[in-house]
Amino acid sequence: MTDGPLVVLSTAPSTEEGASIGRRLVEEHLAASVNVLPGARSIFYWGGRVQEADEALLVIKTERERYAALERRILALHSYSVPGVLALPVAAGAAAYRAWLRESVASVEGGDG
Repeated sequence: MTDGPLVVLSTAPSTEEGASIGRRLVEEHLAASVNVLPGARSIFYWGGRVQEADEALLVIKTERERYAALERRILALHSYSVPGVLALPVAAGAAAYRAWLRESVASVEGGDG
């Protein structure tokens, strides 16, 4: 991946778990911000059949250079055996917001997040 912002989408089985994951990602400077949107109804194929579940949608803003570490952290924190994690490139955005995002996910001295 090249430089630039990403919006990463994931889901969680509850608002509480989504908020917990989001808080950790922001505290560890892997994400600039995470929106946790309750009330998502997911329809998916799993275990050989179509299933439905109420979930919380996580909208995560980060930089491409932080994506690999962010994905590893989501996988480690998540209760699902196969959590959905999809990154979408950002084509444009307000310069001041993009600068804040970049500064927010800068590696913390002495560690990777």
